[in-house]
Formats: sequence, C-alpha cells, structure tokens
Amino acid sequence: METFQLFSSSASGFGIFDEAAQHSPTIPPPPCVEVLASEVPSSAKHNVESVNLDGVTLLKGRVSTQQVFGLSNSDLIPGKYEGGLKLWEGSLDLIKALRSDMKAGLISFRGKRVLEVGCGHGLPGIFALLEGAAAVHFQDFNAEVLSCLTIPNLNANISGKSQASSSNLTICDKAEVRFFAGDWSGIDKLLPHVSTDDNRGDGYDFILMAETVYSVSSLQILYNLIKKCLQHPDGVVYMAAKKYYFGVGGGTRRFLSLVEKDGVLTSSLVAEITDGSSNVREVWKLAYK
Repeated sequence: METFQLFSSSASGFGIFDEAAQHSPTIPPPPCVEVLASEVPSSAKHNVESVNLDGVTLLKGRVSTQQVFGLSNSDLIPGKYEGGLKLWEGSLDLIKALRSDMKAGLISFRGKRVLEVGCGHGLPGIFALLEGAAAVHFQDFNAEVLSCLTIPNLNANISGKSQASSSNLTICDKAEVRFFAGDWSGIDKLLPHVSTDDNRGDGYDFILMAETVYSVSSLQILYNLIKKCLQHPDGVVYMAAKKYYFGVGGGTRRFLSLVEKDGVLTSSLVAEITDGSSNVREVWKLAYK
C-alpha cells in the first residue's frame, strides 16, 4: 500500500488555518489525573444500547452533557468539554478497520499494550481488551467522561452481555485496565508506558484514536504525545477521522502533513468511507520508518 505524501520539500502551510491557529486563545487545561474504575458516580444514569459492527456487538451508554456537565447538548466547548459523550462515526470506522486487519492476519492484540487517546465511549479500546490485550489504557480530556461513560461502558461489555467473547470476564481480570484524564500536553507524565531515550522499547504497541484531529491548534501536541508513547520500533498507530473538518481547519490530511514533515513515522491509508452521511472519513495506519 502506498505511503502518504502531501507536501514537497518546498511546500508551506495551509494559509488561513495557520494564522487562525496562531491566534487561538489559550485556555488552561484541567489537571492530569488518574481516574479509578470505582469512581463512577451513583447518580449517573447509563442507558445501555447495542452497536452491531459487521457481526460483533458492543454495548455503549447514552449520557447527556446536561446531566454530566450542566451544559445544553453540545458537541464540544474548547477547554471545557471536548465531545467525549458523543459516539462519533470515526470510532466505529476504527473498529471495523481493526477487525479487517485482524482477519487478514496483519495485527493481533493478544498480549499487547494499547492506549486509546481521546477515548470518549472507549469502544475501540474495549474491543482491543476483548481481543486479548494485556493492558488497555484509556485517555480522555475530561475525567467526567471517563467516570460517567467510559468505565460504565467497559463494565457493560465485560459483564457477559457483549457477544465479542464468551470469556470476557477471564480476559479482563488478567488485563491491566486504567483510565487517565487530562490534556495531551501533560498526560504522558502519568501514563505508565512512555518510550524514553534510555528505554525506547517501552511504550504502547498500539495507539488508537478516533476523531482527535479536528482542532488545528492541538495537532502538534497530539503528535508529540504519540512519539512519546509509541513503542519503538514496532508500535503502530490507527487513526480514524474526517478528511477535513470544515470550519475548524483540522482533518487527517492536515495531521499527516506534520507526520511527513517530521520524517519519523510513515503513514498508509487503511480505509476510506464515502457513504454520503458526512464528510469523507478515513482510517490511517502510522508506523516507524
């Protein structure tokens, strides 16, 4: 599969979006914290629904922004709420792409370390856990999303209601599952598996992320986090997102421009979804050159 190339060596940025990113107001991020699996508020209402993904059924909750944050229904409010309560299309695209690569024998989660970045519902990470991952760590900007949605979703899927595996409880009892909240600029200080100059073999075997590249101002921070956390030399990133996020300037192509210019990772297109229901969506795979 051909690798991605968007820019020649003489190409520059994207004009108006570069200027907009430079003048974006800075909002102090919340502190980075680990959220314990026991920290589910008793008042949280978690109405479970099933999601069928080409034969595999996962369970997800439905929680309102009004209930959790006291906000009217909104996709996101920069610096306060980053959309984690909504089930975005990209997370489902990501699971389908992972299943396809598993069936083709290209990847296996068994015994691997997995980090889901910007997890929200956490379905891709839950899928990896049910497929035998040794460790799955979930990261989201908001601790409230983890405690009110991600953790209940995980509990629902390992309680025997999910069709993904008949031995879910056994698998998950043996795995290390942890939850981390905070901004990408500082969350690496909490994550247990971070690749360092002294130990480049540490890090995550898989980094999964869906709909994380919508904001131009956060793309470099996200990319820096990936390089800190991805196991060298065999770690793989799966990224699902829209090709362009109109009105905010982000998208897969804008993010991949950073990857290409940096020259550390290579990228290949796994899937393109043009179902007419939204902007063109893509799934990309990143790996060390």
